[in-house]
Amino acid sequence: MTKRDYYEILGVARNASDEEIKKAYRKLALQYHPDRNPGNKQAEESFKEASEAYEVLRDPEKRQLYDRFGHDGLRNTGFQGFTNFDEIFSSFSSIFEDFFDFGPRMRRRRTGPMRGDDLRYDLGIEFMEAAKGGTKKIEIEKEESCEICSGMGYPEGSPPVTCHACGGSGQVRRTQGFFSIATTCNHCRGRGVVYRELCKQCGGSGRTSKKKTLTLKIPPGVDHGSQLRLVGEGGPGLNGGPAGDLYVVLHVKPHDFFERDGDQLICQIPISFPQAALGAEIEIPTLDGTGLLKIPKGTQTGDVLRMRGQGMPNVRSGRKGDLHVRVFVKTPTNLAERQEELIRELGALEGEEPVAAEKEPTPFAKVKDYIKKNLR
Repeated sequence: MTKRDYYEILGVARNASDEEIKKAYRKLALQYHPDRNPGNKQAEESFKEASEAYEVLRDPEKRQLYDRFGHDGLRNTGFQGFTNFDEIFSSFSSIFEDFFDFGPRMRRRRTGPMRGDDLRYDLGIEFMEAAKGGTKKIEIEKEESCEICSGMGYPEGSPPVTCHACGGSGQVRRTQGFFSIATTCNHCRGRGVVYRELCKQCGGSGRTSKKKTLTLKIPPGVDHGSQLRLVGEGGPGLNGGPAGDLYVVLHVKPHDFFERDGDQLICQIPISFPQAALGAEIEIPTLDGTGLLKIPKGTQTGDVLRMRGQGMPNVRSGRKGDLHVRVFVKTPTNLAERQEELIRELGALEGEEPVAAEKEPTPFAKVKDYIKKNLR
C-alpha cells in the first residue's frame, strides 16, 4: 500500500517550522488517541500514521532524507514506522505528559516497565569501507542496569512503598476546563513509589556507567547519513523494561578520485590527443582495482564513457551501479621540432592556415628592436 505524504498527514506546509509540526501532531494525537476512541480501528490507524509522520519530520536528518528522496530515502535509517502503541508512547511520552492525560494506558507506562532510551553514535568511515562493507569495533560509554540491584534501585528485601502524594500513579492531576492536566509527582519523581532504602551501588537510579566495545557490521553500499541499528544496545529500561537501541550514524569521507551519485560513480581522466583521435584501450582505477576502458575514435573533451557494473553496490539488493568516466584531452607541451612539423602537416591537411615556426632572434635583431622601441 502506498504511504501518504507526511506533510499532508499533519496538514502542514513543506517549509513548516518545528513548532508548527509539533503543534499539528498534538492536535491529531488528541483527536485520534485510542483512549478517546475505544474500539475505533480507523482512529487507531490515523493515530499511528500521524505519529510516524511526526517521528520523521521532527528529526532534522530524517526530514532531509525524506524531502530529497521520499519514503525510499528512509529505508536505511533504521526507522520502519511504529508497530504498536507502546513504541509511540515511549517515543513521545514527554509530549503526552506535558499536555494531556490520556487515561490508564499512559499511567501504566509511567509506573510499570519502561523501555530505555535510544542512543546515537556518529562514526566516520573511509569511502572504500562504504563500498566494500566490513566490520568495525566501536567503544561507547553507556548506562546499564545496576548488577547489584538488577536495575530496581533498592536492595533485595527492601522494596519501595506506594507514594502517598500521588497514590502510586506517578502524577498529580488537576482539572482545567475540558482537559485533565497531569504533572509529574515531585515527591516520587513520577515513579509512583518511594524507597525506604536505596541501592548503595547506584544510589537508587538503577543504572551504572560502563564502557563497552561493540562489533558493527557495515553492509556494502552504505552512504553518508546511513543509520545502522544495534538492537538492545541503547539505554537501560526502567522497572525491568527492555533496553533501547543504538543507532550508528555513518559519515563517509570523500574519495580523491571517485565521486558518488547514489549507486553511480563518476570520475575524470586525461587522455592523449592520439588516443582521442585514433581510439585506444586504457587502464583506469575501479573499486576492485583496475579495469580496461575503451576510448572510441574521435572522442572529445567532456565526453562521458560508461563502464557497466563498476559503480557502488546497492545496500539492499547488492546490485552494482555504473562507473561514468568523463574524459578530457591533454594538449601536448614542449614539443620537439619533428612533432611540431607533424602537427603543422595535420593542420594543413585539415585546411588550416599554417603557423610559422618561432625562431630565436639573432643578437643583431635584438639590438635593432631595442633601438626601435627605446631610442626613437
